[in-house]
This record gives sequence, structure tokens and C-alpha cells, in this order.
Amino acid sequence: IITFGDKRVYVAGDTENVPEMKKLKNIHCAFLPMNLPYTMSPEMVADAALSLRPGILYPYHYGQSDPNELLELLKDEQDIDVRIRDLK
Repeated sequence: IITFGDKRVYVAGDTENVPEMKKLKNIHCAFLPMNLPYTMSPEMVADAALSLRPGILYPYHYGQSDPNELLELLKDEQDIDVRIRDLK
């Protein structure tokens, strides 16, 4: 967790949605890895995001995973702004 004034940014690194991650609170921006088999599936990222409740979510490291799956999973979450970076 990196803190800038009153903002907390969480950069997960290569991990899954472990119980310790779900206990984090007051996360304003989260960077979550999404690429099986070494990180999370879109479903796992969505589950982690629903626990963390960041205002901004950047999935990253998504190589073969389709970020549109994550967008679909979180489409009804008005408070989580999912931002997909164009990797091209």
C-alpha cells in the first residue's frame, strides 16, 4: 500500500485474491494482476475488487485474460471505476 496524503494505492503484485487482501480497507486505487495460472482470473479480480471497494481499479498483467470479462462482472458496480489500459 502506497499512501499519498489521504489516498491509499494498493499494488497487489503477482498474487491471487488471498484472505489477507480482502481485509484491506480504505483503498482508493487498486492495481490487481489478472493472468492465470500465476495471478488471478477475471472472476477472482472481481471478487477482490468487491472486497476492497476501490474507487479506481486497474487490472494489469492480463496477457491472455480478456479484460472485457472483468468489465462485464463489475458492470453494475457504480462505485468502482474499472480502467483498462490499451497495451498496444
